Amino acid sequence: MGEKCKILHQWFNSMKKLTFPFNDEDIPLNGIYVLFEKGESAHGTNRIVRIGTHTGYNQLVSRLKQHFIKENKDRSIFRKNIGRCLLNKENDPFLKQWELDLTSRKAKEKYAALIDFDKQNEIEKGVSEYIQNNFSFVVFQVDDKEKRLGLESKIISTVSLCEECFPSKNWLGLSSPKQKIRESGLWLVNELYKTPLSDGDMQELKILLGIKEGS
Repeated sequence: MGEKCKILHQWFNSMKKLTFPFNDEDIPLNGIYVLFEKGESAHGTNRIVRIGTHTGYNQLVSRLKQHFIKENKDRSIFRKNIGRCLLNKENDPFLKQWELDLTSRKAKEKYAALIDFDKQNEIEKGVSEYIQNNFSFVVFQVDDKEKRLGLESKIISTVSLCEECFPSKNWLGLSSPKQKIRESGLWLVNELYKTPLSDGDMQELKILLGIKEGS
């Protein structure tokens, strides 16, 4: 997988990188995003640390805003994982409260009395600050939902199966309570180590990205 992962890194790093605050007009309505993080490198360039997409129609911009802007850990597993690391790194007991999912009204009623919401808001702001200051990303258009989800899974697997990609010793993810994040070096726990991109998939992706022959 090393060679294909290297090619993916070259392709994605050659694309226009976006950072916060980003312009909605630079992002397709439907597609896949690839995240890079400050201080992380692989294959002689910026290391891919997360690949993601969306399930709802025309929701890519909305999904990215859930990660970068909207301070609600229960709407973004990426935000939740960043918060887990920030708390775990400091051995902060609030981690137990952070783990609670308050999405449903029933859950809110059940746990409201147990949660220090001032503390939660403080952590949410810290998560936003970390994400906005440390991540850049590229996006590419894939309108078909099934194809989008399939490509996302295969790209994740290709990168996670690569034996040449390693997180830096200072990578925040090494403080994660999630073993899969620590071991993969990716801000992901799903679609790791599954079916990677085939040669045909690589050719299709090259066309989707608009990569010219010889690149």
